[in-house]
Amino acid sequence: VNQSKMDLFCKLGYGKQDICKVLENLGPEALEDDVLKELIRMGSKPQALENQAQPSPLKLVARGSCSTTPGLNRLGEDESDYSDSLRPIVIDGSNVAMSHGNKEVFSCWGIQLAVDWFRERGHTYIKVFVPLWRKEPPRQDSPIADQHILEALEKQSILVYTPSRKVKGKRVVCYDDRYIVKVAYEKDGVIVSNDHYRDLQNENPEWKWFIEQRLLMYSFVSNRFMPPDDPLGRHGPTLDNFLSKRPVLPEKKWQSCPYGKKCTYGNKCKFYHPERLCQAQLSVADELRAKTKVPLTVGKEEERCSCS
Repeated sequence: VNQSKMDLFCKLGYGKQDICKVLENLGPEALEDDVLKELIRMGSKPQALENQAQPSPLKLVARGSCSTTPGLNRLGEDESDYSDSLRPIVIDGSNVAMSHGNKEVFSCWGIQLAVDWFRERGHTYIKVFVPLWRKEPPRQDSPIADQHILEALEKQSILVYTPSRKVKGKRVVCYDDRYIVKVAYEKDGVIVSNDHYRDLQNENPEWKWFIEQRLLMYSFVSNRFMPPDDPLGRHGPTLDNFLSKRPVLPEKKWQSCPYGKKCTYGNKCKFYHPERLCQAQLSVADELRAKTKVPLTVGKEEERCSCS
């Protein structure tokens, strides 16, 4: 079990030493979510960022920045390198279109807005999945707006139709959600949807973790596609880091602790401690034990010498 967890977090870019340390602390039965939270809390950073040469100092990006044209030189990269560092995007076309159409109309314009948003950020791999029967002429019970957009996106190799056919007058539709999750999982990308895919989470534990950690929800505000600035909550990564294969360390990790060496939070402190760079961040209890062990052993040796 530990080996599968080790492989999973190694793929995410975390170091083996950090993973082993967390697994030892939490035990072999620890949930993957708990292991990830502990890694994030420890301030462990992906090896891709550690091994990367940085000719210029890091440019800190303010949390909550949702600019569609983020700074390309923040990691000393050119434009092509930056686009390669962005995660693949897999869009749930039906979910996005129905959301833009207020759950009444299948609005293809909503899909176009989402695609354009990721294009402007520099993402090169964008796939939209839509059931094949949406290609048919609209009916009263399933209205479609701006259907020509689907054809245009298909020509650009962005839109993919999931199979469907008619058997004795009844439509047989393949499960498009399975296509969406499977492709995003294989590409190690991001799923854009407001659906939680609970049935698929129960079906496959690896998919469960992936959906929980890589699902990007969104809103439409006056024909504007808007994902949240904190996709995994207040204590999770920023939107830029969430969409990047090589995330920049959170700004708070570089803010010096106001208590300095007098800090009693130990490894739970959320601020930066320059004096702890060369040593493992121990808890307060462990630090006290480490300090008290030294004088005790010295005292015993002195007693032995006096007895002899």
